[in-house]
Amino acid sequence: MIIRITKEFTFEASHALDNYDGLCKNIHGHSYKLLVTLKGEPVYDENSPKLGMIMDFADLKKIVKQEILDSFDHAIVLKNDSRFINIKDTKIVFVPYQPTCENMLSDFVKRISTRLPKNIILSNIKLYETATSCAEWRLEDNFNVDY
Repeated sequence: MIIRITKEFTFEASHALDNYDGLCKNIHGHSYKLLVTLKGEPVYDENSPKLGMIMDFADLKKIVKQEILDSFDHAIVLKNDSRFINIKDTKIVFVPYQPTCENMLSDFVKRISTRLPKNIILSNIKLYETATSCAEWRLEDNFNVDY
């Protein structure tokens, strides 16, 4: 039986969108909410300490912390060639893309996917940039995409 599990994470980060024609061209911050959904079969081995689990939530938390939260929480996220590149004494994450919610989400999909055990599938990720605006990635929409 296939089951889905979801864990929610939050982090604070700021960013600026280079060459953007609106207010987001300025450095500004967000309270991000990230929902990570995995699917798989629960462990059926009676001798396993993970009996009945698809994946221990603590293990998923460790992956997301190492791959995303440790870098992005309380950081400024900027494109590698950003005009703000000379900011000093600040935690900055330079990324090779425009740091939109959509592009950050794509990055997070790649980071998490590579760390999951073979029998566990990343099913869905949703990244809220504000309480009312989010981007979502779903496996079923990306069958032919290689991560």
